[in-house]
Amino acid sequence: MSGTYGTVNGFTYGWATPLAGFVMACLGAALGLRCTTRALAMPPSRRAGWLALGSAAIGSGIWTMHFIAMMGFTVGEVRISYDMLVTFESLLVAIAVVALGVFLVGFAGRTPPAVLAGGCVTGLGIAAMHYLGMRGMRLRGDLEYTLSTVVLSVGVAVLAATVALWAAVSVRRMYAGVLAGLVLGFAVTAMHYIGMAALTVHLHSDAREGAAGAGPAASLAPVLIGPVVFLFLSGVVVALDPPVGEVAPEPAPARGRRSSRADRSSRAVHASRFREGPRERQ
Repeated sequence: MSGTYGTVNGFTYGWATPLAGFVMACLGAALGLRCTTRALAMPPSRRAGWLALGSAAIGSGIWTMHFIAMMGFTVGEVRISYDMLVTFESLLVAIAVVALGVFLVGFAGRTPPAVLAGGCVTGLGIAAMHYLGMRGMRLRGDLEYTLSTVVLSVGVAVLAATVALWAAVSVRRMYAGVLAGLVLGFAVTAMHYIGMAALTVHLHSDAREGAAGAGPAASLAPVLIGPVVFLFLSGVVVALDPPVGEVAPEPAPARGRRSSRADRSSRAVHASRFREGPRERQ
């Protein structure tokens, strides 16, 4: 295989794309974790909707962060384009895998095994989205990765997702959800750039042929509109929904036992009064 290694640059527009991507990752993470917290405060019959919305928010935030960052990714003067089918597949994978982790916590509860398993699955979803999204990139060259750096990027995603889930479902304060969203948003961004640091591009000999044309920013900007709008609409739904208690409601059987004891006590009082009535008349 002839050719040379291309000069990889992830900061073509300076810090504009990393910061914009970080903001979107934090927005998606904060909304998703807040939905998970609200779901835990509701009866099981009403949890699924909030958990689904939370999964979609986190997945959309991850995906949006990745492709905003990729708008600033260039390899020398080689033209880069994207396979839209693979690009949208990576969005569906992100939402689906994150949903596994979120639903696990949502229905298994706040137990350490559930949070650990949910965090691991969510972190793997973040990593899967990144590397599947990279598969959708098209250029005249081959992508090569340093395995140790890839493993590090996956570890960062899993660790941060676990910590964020734990904070969101265990600390019953508004600031905990915001802090957890910042932690997860930072982790998604860090995971992305650690993963990109593992990348080298081996260019084909004809790589610069047909280099002219629209750059990655022009091709990616239109596909980002939908997820970005979805995240802001999700924020409106969460903001306008009536607040709920942070503590999950007590199980129905417990209320039933207290109610039964009260009913038995009331019946006993009425019965004693009925028995005393005839004696007084005598």
